[in-house]
Amino acid sequence: MLEISAPAPDFTMPQHEGADVTLSALRGQKVVLYFYPRDDTPGCTKESIAFSEHLQAFADAGAIVYGVSKDTVAKHGKFSAKHNLTVPLLSDEHTTVCEDYGVWKEKNMYGKTYFGIERTTVLIDAAGNVAQVWPKVKVPGHAEAVLEAVQAL
Repeated sequence: MLEISAPAPDFTMPQHEGADVTLSALRGQKVVLYFYPRDDTPGCTKESIAFSEHLQAFADAGAIVYGVSKDTVAKHGKFSAKHNLTVPLLSDEHTTVCEDYGVWKEKNMYGKTYFGIERTTVLIDAAGNVAQVWPKVKVPGHAEAVLEAVQAL
């Protein structure tokens, strides 16, 4: 599990539009990473739309927002286009970053056990340290709560 005030694990991941994103290259800016289970599922779609709707407010508060799942860059592109998303989506196909951030968890659905991403959001301050973590996110009102935390940082 991530510790508040500890350095956020560095990563480089491909995004669905453009070049790879490296966390350490973003120092000086606040970064919001929202980890979500899968593209084009109801909760993940609502969450991505909410962050997209508030993207300018996050930028005005000095933050960059990225959605992260293990879906491919190509799948992210289709998902983004289908729902007119403006938030960049990062692909963690091998779940390395998800494991580093502690969001790759054992889950249980209808008696079946499997591993997947636990919906989690991480706020990283401009120095690259973990400022806040929201585990087991419930989507309604979440993007707004994260925006308030970014503005208060």
